[in-house]
Order: sequence, then C-alpha cells, then structure tokens
Amino acid sequence: MDEITEAVLSRDEVARFIGGNRSAGGDAARARVLEYLEELRTTQRYELYRALEYPLYPILRKIDRVSEHPERGIEAADRGRVIWASNHRSHLDYLVEPLALIDAGIRPPIIAAGINLFGGPLGLIHKHVTGALPIRRNTKDPAYLITLKAYVGELLNRHDLFFYPEGGRSYSGELKHLKTGLFSACLSAGVRGMSIVPMAIAYDLVLEDHVLAAQGVKRTQRPFSRELAEMFRYTVGYRSRAWVTYGRAISLDDYDGESRKSVLDLSHLVRQEIGRLYRVLPTAVLAAAMRPSIDRAELSDRITAILDTLRAMGANLGVHSAEETLELATEPLETRGILVVEDGRYRVRERNVLRYYARSLQHLLGDSGPAH
Repeated sequence: MDEITEAVLSRDEVARFIGGNRSAGGDAARARVLEYLEELRTTQRYELYRALEYPLYPILRKIDRVSEHPERGIEAADRGRVIWASNHRSHLDYLVEPLALIDAGIRPPIIAAGINLFGGPLGLIHKHVTGALPIRRNTKDPAYLITLKAYVGELLNRHDLFFYPEGGRSYSGELKHLKTGLFSACLSAGVRGMSIVPMAIAYDLVLEDHVLAAQGVKRTQRPFSRELAEMFRYTVGYRSRAWVTYGRAISLDDYDGESRKSVLDLSHLVRQEIGRLYRVLPTAVLAAAMRPSIDRAELSDRITAILDTLRAMGANLGVHSAEETLELATEPLETRGILVVEDGRYRVRERNVLRYYARSLQHLLGDSGPAH
C-alpha cells in the first residue's frame, strides 16, 4: 500500500466503519474501501500540465482568459493550504480556471470532477496529468462517503483542492445552491491555517449554451463522449472572453466540519461571495432586458434600469451603459442565432437560450429584473 492508502485506513472513521462491518462479511467492508480508494487515486504531473495547452489549442484559442484580482489568490497560496471554490458554467471551466491559476504563478490544485468525465483518453489525462479527483455525485453508499471524506482529508495534507460546490454545471443558467459534502470533508481534514478562496467564472458566450438550455434541468447523466461531440458542433464561429475573478480568502479555522450549522454557514457565505464576484457581462444584461419583440429605444431603457439596479447592489459590472451593452452584445447573440435584429427591432429566436443567459443574473436581480 502507498502512503496515502495507509493514512486513509488508519483514520478513526474508516477504522470504525471497517470494524463495525466485520459481522456483515468479514473483510468485505475493507475491500470496498480499498476499491473506492483505487478509483479515487490520482496523480498530478505538473511538467505535463501546462503542455496540455498545445493539443487543446483549437478550443483555447477561441477563448480570451481575463483574470481579475489574481493577487488575492497569490496571497492566499503564499500563506498556506488553499481550497478554491467556483461556480460552474461549462466543461471548459476545467481548462480555463486551472490555467488561470498557472498564469498567476499559483501551484495547480487537485481538481474534483464528476466521474462521468473520466472515460476514454480524457479520463487518462485527468487521472495521470491534471490530477483530477473523480466524484460520484448523489451516491448514498456509506463506504464511499466515508472513503471520500478520508481521502480528501489526506489529500489536503499534501495538495490544494479545487472544486465546484454547485455539484455540476447549471443547466438553467442561474447560480445554484451549493452542496455541502466536500465542504464538510475539507473542514474535517484537520489542517490548521487552511483557507477557502471563492472564485467566479463568466463567459460572454457559454460554448454548450444551446445544449444546456434545451434541457433546462439535468435529468440523466449522458455519456461525456456525446456531450463532447455536441460541444464541438458549437465551436464553429465561437469566440468568447472568460472572466475569472478571485475573491478574498476565508479562514476555515473557526468552522467545524462536524457541525451541520457551521458547514451550512460556510456554504452560504461562499455562495454569496461567488455571486458578488460574478462578472456581469453585456450578453447577460441584454438577455435580461429582452422581450419577445422590442425596439432598440425601449430595450435601451430596460438595460439602463437593470444596470442601475445592479450598480446599487454593488455588482461586479463588466459593462456600464445601455449603449455599450448593445454595442458589445448584439453581434455575438445574433451570430449565435439567439436574437435577430431587423430595422432596429430585436426579436428572440432561441427563447430558452436567451433565458439561460438572463438567469445568470438571477442571484443579483431576484424578482426586480424585468420579465421577458
């Protein structure tokens, strides 16, 4: 057994689980723990990590990475162990955000990702290059949950961790409520001086917007190969900025992983911070202001009202006037087939996709945003 396996098996909660299940099949409980440990085992090869940009260049060249306040992340990483927590918009997040960390000179973390991403060649890259940690979402198997919690605890003694607490991409477009499992596991690791840095990622255009918006909610887990094929279909003519915004570090020393209230308080604070950091881009503002059919003058008035509301709330504005919004957002949304503009009148072509972008501001606007 390697060092981390021995450390996991020696943790009190794992030893109690194995000992308490002796009568139910001898060493069956231990075998299940070891099986899950083998699944979770991951290796990061930093020297190959950055080289991934070259085979992925056909996609990455379509995205302009913009980092906002990277000094906050640098300061946190210099002080000690860091957990990075971000909203989740696209499968591209797994490429863009780790590369943004490397751009800032920050050591690459282990990335927690859904187990559906670990099939085929991409799965080998995740397991043996990026150091991604496969997560079985929504499982109730106590052997898995105990093993995952113990493994994360041991990882945090050796590596930083990056995860998406929404538990998956937002299919509706809005910022989802956060799952608490990994928060609890991180707090129970017992690493003093650890902090969590909230991050937010926003795109002018999300590559798989049509795919996500068509479903609205995630009903079943589809094969990643199929999702990848659909994403490549929408790369034709695709171009976007990806804004990665770093928040201020939150010390975890005063939070208790065994207290449900403490874990919930932390998750609520992180969600609030992510929502505040989220970069408000022109496409989202135009989408929130749209009606099924509207002339430019009325649309401009509605955009102004939305920007005034966002400004009063202290939102992270990436656009500051109605004229700027229309100038920057009209062409991308029209090229994407979401809107059509004729004789100064804006009409909706893809209602579900438009709503997807409008809902990305739902956590800021609430019920005060104009209805479509």
